Amino acid sequence: MTAVFSHGRLRLYLLRLLDDGPKHGYELIRLLEDRFLGLYAPSAGTIYPRLQRLEAEGLVTHTAAGGRKTYEITEAGRAELRQRADELAALESDIAASVEDLSALAGEIRNEVRGSVRDLKRELREATRQTKQERRPRWEAANFPP
Repeated sequence: MTAVFSHGRLRLYLLRLLDDGPKHGYELIRLLEDRFLGLYAPSAGTIYPRLQRLEAEGLVTHTAAGGRKTYEITEAGRAELRQRADELAALESDIAASVEDLSALAGEIRNEVRGSVRDLKRELREATRQTKQERRPRWEAANFPP
């Protein structure tokens, strides 16, 4: 699996998400988490510096309300999306492939954990059975009538 968001691609995807409408940073984090089926979520330390850089470049603006900054794409940001449409399409394809890979990996891990849990339960039942046998009086363990 390759790094989906290498070389400024997260920046491009943030613009894409903001093109759908204004959002605050936490919303962007959740949208990315949802896009990756909960298997990846960027940290605030990843998202907010990129939003600040996008704002410094004039590609997004923000408004503050209730202690939250809501970011909105500018016309310059939309122009960059149009200029990089092919790159964005490739990124969407890479994200879909990555999600598929992550889902397959998660399924494999889930199956391994289920198998391990089954094995552990079987071992616990056997240990319980052996402990009960060891605690029975000798005449009962030897199947002598009481």
